Amino acid sequence: MTAELVRGQNQALPWTRLEIGVEADRALALGAVLVGEAGHALGGAEGIALPGAPPPPGLAAPGPPAPTHRLAVDLGALPSAATRLDLFLALPGGPGAPARFGALAAPRVLLLGPGGEKAAGFAVTGLAEETAVVAVELYRRNGAWKIRAVGQGYQGGVPALLTDRGIDPETARRLAADAQAHPVAPLPAAPRPDPEPVPAGPATPSGGRVDYTHPGRRPTAPTGGHPYATPAPAAPAPPAAPAAPVAGDASGWSMEERLHNQVWGMFEDLARTVAAYRGAVEFAEDRRERELDAVLDDPRGRTGQGAADARAAASERYEALVARAQEALDRDLAQLAAESQVVEPALPPALAGWESPVWHAYRPPEQPPLSVRLGDLGLPEAPKLRIPMLVRLPLERGLWIDAGRLSDGEGESRPAGLRALAAGSAALHATRLLAVHPPGGLTVHLLDPAGSGAAAFAGLRNAGLLAPAPAAGAARVAEVLERLTRRVDLVQMAVRGGARDALPPGLDTAEQLLVVHDFPHGFDDRAVTRLRYLADEGPAVGVHLLLVADRDDAAGYGLLRITPLPDRHLADPWVHHLWTFTPPCVPRGSAVLETVVGATARARRPGR
Repeated sequence: MTAELVRGQNQALPWTRLEIGVEADRALALGAVLVGEAGHALGGAEGIALPGAPPPPGLAAPGPPAPTHRLAVDLGALPSAATRLDLFLALPGGPGAPARFGALAAPRVLLLGPGGEKAAGFAVTGLAEETAVVAVELYRRNGAWKIRAVGQGYQGGVPALLTDRGIDPETARRLAADAQAHPVAPLPAAPRPDPEPVPAGPATPSGGRVDYTHPGRRPTAPTGGHPYATPAPAAPAPPAAPAAPVAGDASGWSMEERLHNQVWGMFEDLARTVAAYRGAVEFAEDRRERELDAVLDDPRGRTGQGAADARAAASERYEALVARAQEALDRDLAQLAAESQVVEPALPPALAGWESPVWHAYRPPEQPPLSVRLGDLGLPEAPKLRIPMLVRLPLERGLWIDAGRLSDGEGESRPAGLRALAAGSAALHATRLLAVHPPGGLTVHLLDPAGSGAAAFAGLRNAGLLAPAPAAGAARVAEVLERLTRRVDLVQMAVRGGARDALPPGLDTAEQLLVVHDFPHGFDDRAVTRLRYLADEGPAVGVHLLLVADRDDAAGYGLLRITPLPDRHLADPWVHHLWTFTPPCVPRGSAVLETVVGATARARRPGR
């Protein structure tokens, strides 16, 4: 039975040798990209399979543009550095070729087993002006391979798709032109049945099957036999149970990088499995509505036992589809929950929650981390599953803690005491950033003209972890902003002129974090202009902003919004989820914060 995938849905692969099929009503070009770490094409142009070019190991060469394709893949023969295989479709060039995918019927991609059996299908719908689309991807997860329905289109065609995977624009245009220069294969006169399985043979330039035999272990041909003859493939083994999750089971040069990538892999898997569930439920609802409308369209069948039976059958099919989608969702969530239970205790301090035991043995690091945890993310379909929200360091843009309004899904509210909670949240984020940097690696400036955040930042101030003379009043605000603005200007000039060693000897070369509490109190027009300049130009030269303000006051600064209470506001641009952000908090009665602040302060004392 063929499983019908929806965009974002993934499915485990029980084989390492398989075929990807394509069915369309017009000729399309087929290609593939081997993807390694950081999402770039593995080996540059050598990791791309296009018509007429030698394919990478484990792949057959795609044929010329045609309405149907069969591309053989041997996952076991792919390079060990390959973490993903993207298969894409593109419109061929030449006169009479369609200008965009929106003018065509949706092409269909099929997953075929070793014997040619259809295991899954995906209709690539929702395209408009795109001329190339990543249809599906095969990716490695927890030591096993999966297929994911993607459907990501590119208006810029194959060049834009390849550039997005790290190929330089000129090479991407050349590869696309070479691929589209091949003649279009004619449309078959009549549909033909699927070919019978044949033994694996050597790959041919026209896109034949891959020879899976190791080149150094080619069997001796029997007397009178073909020198490349191999036995018929054995029947596929039944799907194995999912492998037990392992912390750090992701690509990366260090354990920290592998854990970072694994957490983001969990985030992507949760996003896509929920997208698949929602899409399946929406499809079931639409199908039920169409079937009920068909009953009502015929006046003669609106009443009576026949109409009742039709409505009952429509409801039964709807419930069956939803139950199947719920079963798949529960299975994927259980696997993610098991992985989370293994990964969470293994996270280093920069990525761990404050409840983690790793903080009780905290020691200041020697180098800044790859990323830092700002809180947790969750979706309504998985209320007990929380995925750490990680951002790269140094911060590419500043942070904004909303001290005004929160969203509850149906409107907005202003909880009592939110401003005090926002101040405490800012102090907690500043503490973590100080703790994960090496001693002297981060300098924190506090602007609190009214002194309303004094209680929240008392621990950092008493430990001597804030820059001297915490600012109070309009004069102090102007002084700190002028000093940081001058630093940004000096570093920018040094970087642009290639004279980093020419910086003034007294300049603090550490990363700078400016915490602004209760903005815009104490800020005149000149101070507001300088703050906006720091928000725009500061991150590139090591000056970062943490702003505590209402939404209207923080608008236009381009900051990442986080909240002091759980709030459903972070949007996912790929599958369009609204994620619930849960801020970090220290367990009640725990002394972990005092321990971390004390250790950080001692490491910063002169002579240590």
